[in-house]
Amino acid sequence: MATILRDWSYRYQWLYDGISRIAALSVGGESRFRRLALQDLSINQDTKILDLCCGSGQATQFLVKYSQSVTGLDASPLSLRRAQQNVPQAEYVEAFAEKMPFPDNYFEIVHTSVAMHEMEPQQRRQIFQQVYRVLKPGGIFTMVDFHRPTNLLFWPGFAVFLWLFETETSWQLIESDVPALLSEMGFEVSRHALYAGGSLQVIQAKK
Repeated sequence: MATILRDWSYRYQWLYDGISRIAALSVGGESRFRRLALQDLSINQDTKILDLCCGSGQATQFLVKYSQSVTGLDASPLSLRRAQQNVPQAEYVEAFAEKMPFPDNYFEIVHTSVAMHEMEPQQRRQIFQQVYRVLKPGGIFTMVDFHRPTNLLFWPGFAVFLWLFETETSWQLIESDVPALLSEMGFEVSRHALYAGGSLQVIQAKK
């Protein structure tokens, strides 16, 4: 059960960004954190990338360095206004992730960063189905999010963080086998790497 700090972190961008930067220190800083999901991917300036649940553009600002064809999608008008101000190089669409207003086989890469833990299990399944639909054949879905720590030393801090800032859906995610779910939907999971004592997972899955 989250505390009032969760509400504050979404209301005040400076607080959210500060928390994100502190959390990213566990993998070597924010710049390295944002690159984890993009490792070994073939990206050029024309690659069509969807930043799914883009929030205020924290990951979008890194994606536009790789491609001139980046679209951010989020259901929050406030977040999208902030993203437009922070990263004007991208295009933005207001929509729910489980009902994406894009044609089939449209993007080469769909990227999402620490957003899927906000979703209920059935909602997350619907989102993955939509990701599969909008990806071109051979396209890549890449995801960074929480994972059950494999190093016991990371458990206390991780549990406190979830208690302060997250909800039950985060606990549901770390109990889920996301690669197995993606494989069930037809993806070919090519990478599943753990960082920060196993508390962070990076997945790359090919359509």
